[in-house]
Amino acid sequence: MNDSTPHSVADGAPDIRTLGLDDLAQALRLGLRDFRRKPMMGLFFATVYVIGGWLLYLFLAVTDQIWWAIPITVGFPLLGPFLAVGLYEVSRRLEAGQTGWDRNEIFGVIWRQRLRQLPSMAWIVIVYFMFWSFFAHMLFALFLGPSALTNVTSSYAYLLQPEGMLMLLVGTGFGAVFAFVLFSLTVVSLPLLLDRELDFVTAMITSVSVVKQNPGVMLVWAVIIGGLTFLAMLPGLLGLYLVLPILGHASWHIYRLATVSKD
Repeated sequence: MNDSTPHSVADGAPDIRTLGLDDLAQALRLGLRDFRRKPMMGLFFATVYVIGGWLLYLFLAVTDQIWWAIPITVGFPLLGPFLAVGLYEVSRRLEAGQTGWDRNEIFGVIWRQRLRQLPSMAWIVIVYFMFWSFFAHMLFALFLGPSALTNVTSSYAYLLQPEGMLMLLVGTGFGAVFAFVLFSLTVVSLPLLLDRELDFVTAMITSVSVVKQNPGVMLVWAVIIGGLTFLAMLPGLLGLYLVLPILGHASWHIYRLATVSKD
């Protein structure tokens, strides 16, 4: 990691370090280590995510709105950072040398977050996810027309037309921007709010500042998260049983590597 002087963000917030690509590799190694030390916690939170995805898809199929599956499948990973809060707590305890605890203590920590700043961040993530879903729906209808929404799942020929290819290109571009903005707001803020008593606005400013100070490294980290999550979703979301715990634990270590306490 680059040992340059940390930069201050705001009162109460940690200072920011400059990261290198080797820090990403270290975070992934530590994430895998944490998962191996406490695998049942990672598998539990992955199960919540996977079952949630299955139930959502089933709901869309039963209500004859399966066309929503396309934008939701793309946007669903945006909820991942918030759902990984329990994994942040596991890594925090392991880092502190605490191993003699059970899962109920982790659930207790998560439950107590309702009285802190994480619920505010949760609403931001959920509203952002909903906005992305409606925006993707609008793009679909704009390029292909409303009738394509009800027929795309029975015939993907719509997507092979020039309008469909252009829609996919434009949608991918907008989706990448949406995802990176949310990534910038949450990559550090969620573990920071778990770790410290800060308001969620300061946490988001700190997170964005980390990305601004380390644009190349954080872009690579965003691509790693997006790429691995996408590949993990292909086999019926089952790949998330491995990818989600490792990335969740690794995200905690990215936060720890990117910040330094002023105390």
